[in-house]
This record gives sequence, C-alpha cells and structure tokens, in this order.
Amino acid sequence: MSLWLCLRFPQLPLQCQTLSETQPVVVLARQRVLRANDCAASLGIREGMAAATVRALAGSEPLLLLTRDQDAEQRCLQQLCCWAYGITPVLHPWRGDSLQLEVGGCLALFHGLEALLQTVHCGIQLRGYRVETGLAPTPKAAWLLSFGTEGLASGGTEGWQEQLNALPLSLLDDFPNEVAALHRAGLQQLGDLLALPEAALGRRCGKAMVHWLRQMLGRETDLQPDYRPPGHFSDQHWFGYEVKTTAELRPAVQQLLQALCGFLRQTQLQTEEIEWQLLATDRKVQHLQVRSSSRHSDWENWYQLTQLQLDRLQLRTGIEGLTLECRQLLTGRSASIDLFSPHNQREPMQALLDRLRSRLGLQAILNIGCRDEHLPELALQVSSEATARAPSGQPCGQRPFWLLPEPQPVRQQQGLLQWQGPLQLVAGPERIEDNWWQEPVSRDYYIARGPRGQYYWLFHDRLRRQWYVHGLFA
Repeated sequence: MSLWLCLRFPQLPLQCQTLSETQPVVVLARQRVLRANDCAASLGIREGMAAATVRALAGSEPLLLLTRDQDAEQRCLQQLCCWAYGITPVLHPWRGDSLQLEVGGCLALFHGLEALLQTVHCGIQLRGYRVETGLAPTPKAAWLLSFGTEGLASGGTEGWQEQLNALPLSLLDDFPNEVAALHRAGLQQLGDLLALPEAALGRRCGKAMVHWLRQMLGRETDLQPDYRPPGHFSDQHWFGYEVKTTAELRPAVQQLLQALCGFLRQTQLQTEEIEWQLLATDRKVQHLQVRSSSRHSDWENWYQLTQLQLDRLQLRTGIEGLTLECRQLLTGRSASIDLFSPHNQREPMQALLDRLRSRLGLQAILNIGCRDEHLPELALQVSSEATARAPSGQPCGQRPFWLLPEPQPVRQQQGLLQWQGPLQLVAGPERIEDNWWQEPVSRDYYIARGPRGQYYWLFHDRLRRQWYVHGLFA
C-alpha cells in the first residue's frame, strides 16, 4: 500500500524572504496581512489585518513590511524538492506551499518509518523552516491531516480515517460555495460529509467535489507528475541575524555543500565550478566563484577550496543570507584508486593545484602542455587553464622538454661549432619542414655535446644556412 508524507510549510511566504525573529516582520498581499512572525503576533497583529492597522499596532516598534514574493516561494519549494529527492524519487510540490512524498517504497532503506521521519525533521530543522506534517495512504488525505492537532506521533497511519472525520469542512477551500451550503445545512466536520450517500452528495455538491473526495479516500487514482531534478542546482540559507565575519559562514557553507553533493550523487552528476552569493543587509550581492581542475562531488574538497577564498575575502557589510549555485552539471566519472596505494595516503596532484589556485589566484599556477604542431616553438602551450595534454603522435627523435625563449645563433670557427665552448654532434639529423604557406621553414635538428658533458638541441637552418641552439637537455 502507498504511504504519503505531506510536508506543509505554513510560514513559507515569510521564511522565503527572511528568518529574522528579532523584530516584527509582516508579509502583505493586497495590503492585507498574509503571514506574520512571532514578534509581530505578540503585538496583536493577525492575518487578514489591513496595513494601516498593522502600523498602528506596531507604534514605535521597528516593523518590517514585506510584499509577498511568489517567485521566491517557488524557488524555496524547488530547493526543498532537491533536498527531498534524496529521500524518495517519487514526490511533487502541492498547492504552492507543500511537498508530497511517497515514502512507502523507501522504508527499508531508512530501516523503518520512525528513522525516516527523524531524517526528514532533522533536514528541515537545519534549513530553519517550520513544517506541519501528515501521513496517510493518499496525498490529499496526508495534506488534510497536516492541519490536524494529533500529528504523526499518535500511531502513525493508524486510524487516519477517524482523524479525517474530525477535521473541519472549511479545509476544503477548493469548493467554497459547496462548503458554505453544507454549513447552512448544519454540517461542520468532514465526517459529517463522508457519512452522506455518494449519490446525494453528487447532486448537492457536484461531481468535481465527489471526485476529489474519492481520491482522498483512495477509491480513485490520484495521478500527479513526479518531480524531475532541474538542469542546475540552487540552494539558500538565511541566518536570521547579521553575519559580520567569514568564520560565521562556515556552518552554512558546510550545510549547503552537503546538500549540493548529495544532489549530485543522487543524479549521478559532478561539477567543476560552483558560485557563492553573499546576500548583504543592504540587498547587495557579493559573488564568489570556486573552481576545481577536475569534476567531482566531494563536499569536503569544495569546502576546503571555499574556505581558502573566504579567508581572502573582505566583507563590505553584514551578511544575512548565503546562496549556492551550480550551473555546470557534468556526467559523473568514477575515480580510479590503486588497490595497494590508498588515495588517503597522499594528496592527489590536482587537489594540491586547486588549493594553490584558491589561495594565490588562477594566474599564479600555469599548466604546460603540448599541441599538434610540427614546429617545436609552437608545440609547447603554457596556460592558466587546465588544458595540458599529451600530443596525439610520438616525436620522431629525442627532444628536450624545455626550449630557449629564442633560438641562439651558433658560431663556426675552423669548421667547429662554438657555443659556450666547442660542440660535438652525437645524433641527428631530424628534418622538420613546415609553414610553407606563410614563411617556409626547413631545419635539420641534431643533439650535440658540450665540453663539460652538457647536451644541447640545435638545428641547421637550411634556408639561411645558419646554426642555432634551440633547447637544453637535463
């Protein structure tokens, strides 16, 4: 049998904009109070009041009036969906302020319902949201039970129909006219409605309401499109107070990174770049990009790289919120680990380079790589990006890795080549001819030995009839 868990967030219009509990905060919709925090409620402010009445009740108290932001509510709900996707793959948002999770299929994974519910509540508590929960065999019944007073502790799903019977009819706000007519007829609770014959109820309230009630009771299938992970990740944390130092950001950074990497593992994706947005109290946003030279989903690695950049960051003003975004989602790659050399015994080279870049800047670390060019001076590539790669083909002869910035001319004296002493040719030639379409190049390369045993790479320019030293061997 299916088992649905409804997570309803009654304070979402308020909490999607601020989590401040230190001053009265009110969210208005059409100049009426939609939601108010505890500080505002202590002043007598209630839902439905006019804005002028709210100001009069606040008096000299510092009052924060906010306009409802439905886009922000949907963003928060999508972030909660990303988090809940790690609990069950069958879920969907509901009515703009709730999530419906089918948890019957994942009870074995969490070793029972009690452990699953504890995981859910801990995750929501870390995010700072207030939640009301309901548990039932159908989504609509679970949503109705989230308005009940008994909660999940009273026997779980046992007696869910009896709990439904005790709920008021006013919860069926999709049918206001029908509910008003039933109230005039003396029906007050859902149990009074369900006790009526279905045919008589259909004649009085219409087929739509009967269909809704049948779905609630599980007599008809309630099909909803399942949630699908988005093409990018975005999550947010509101502190509820003003953060003045980067050290205070660390718990929120760890929480957001764990959420990101959990999402990446669930979707079998990885990333090479993340972006932090520090939301200041003056509504300005400070951006911070963190990059890695290899794709992965290790939150500890991202945490270390983020901390190195935060240590260099100067906060221009206080911070009240933190956003983590990841738009570069790549197909996951499994890391190859040597059986006899565990990866935790020595830091990988790429991890060391990432830490140096985060501390010193991207331009401080250069990568040396090869390009498919015949001319040696064009085959070497130096870049701040991780573009180093091996050439597609093997060179015809031995070549030094490091070349001189410019080829140095070699003197000829009494038939001998002279460059810091006499040179003796020991290998070659290797002919290279290229660039005929622009400036023809024709060279014969040799390996020569100097008087102290050094080895040099030199060439004879066949067009200019001149010798040059081009590189040095180690």
